[in-house]
Amino acid sequence: MRRHRVLRGPSAAVLGVIALLLTACSGAAPDDSRGGGAVTPPPAGAGFDYQLGGPYAPPDGVEVVVRDHTASPARGLYSVCYVNAFQAQPGAEREWDTDLLLREDGEDGEDGEVVMDEDWGEALLDIGTAQKRERIAARVYGWIDDCATKGFDAVEPDNYDSYTRAPEGLLSAGDAEEFLTLLAAHAHDRGLAIGQKNTADLAPDREKVGLDFAVAEECGRYRECGAYTDAFGDHVLVIEYDERGLERACAGWGDDISVVRRDLDVRPAGRPGYLRETCDDL
Repeated sequence: MRRHRVLRGPSAAVLGVIALLLTACSGAAPDDSRGGGAVTPPPAGAGFDYQLGGPYAPPDGVEVVVRDHTASPARGLYSVCYVNAFQAQPGAEREWDTDLLLREDGEDGEDGEVVMDEDWGEALLDIGTAQKRERIAARVYGWIDDCATKGFDAVEPDNYDSYTRAPEGLLSAGDAEEFLTLLAAHAHDRGLAIGQKNTADLAPDREKVGLDFAVAEECGRYRECGAYTDAFGDHVLVIEYDERGLERACAGWGDDISVVRRDLDVRPAGRPGYLRETCDDL
């Protein structure tokens, strides 16, 4: 399976400062009461912005915003909370128990090297057994709880496709689905919808896993948007990073689902290199 681009924002410390400033400006108040009951996916076909590189005032017409879990939600808009659930952030592998990091098969009974996502310098988490999935999930639950407390409406767990970057036999699609099923149940308990990030091959299993919508990077470029709409209907958020991808996504699905083009680093508005386009700009 091809790997799509998976984007990273600035450090948690930087985003924490930004979050405090944004909270003061937005008036967003923490909400400790959320939990249980039906959840609501993002509105279909709504104006959409992807702000992982840092939060900023959403452009006119935007109804759905994705931000990192260290940031605050966008006031008055449907807000999706990003968490890196299947891999450790760069340098953060030291914060995990060593046995929860996926390792290559070693020699003479010794542990092998930690398996890394070389594109992003991230250690893969070992979701290969039920016990380890539960231990890893316990930490991710804390991030999901923070999302709910801050007032986000949904959560986007990234790197669902980490099993495709593991050496053969170490992780499987079934392991990924079992782990995401745990996260989905917890998100729903906290009143949050949960999205599938990329991984088109597993979209047909969305109901079994308990997923409410999809976040698809470059499905126009790689002609995969139909795989997501077949599974999730119009509840699909698409991010493209080049003009051709935007054109394809808009031509095929722009009247029904949310589509935006962002710069590769998803920079905040006002920063050099910032780019945001929609189907209306074509």
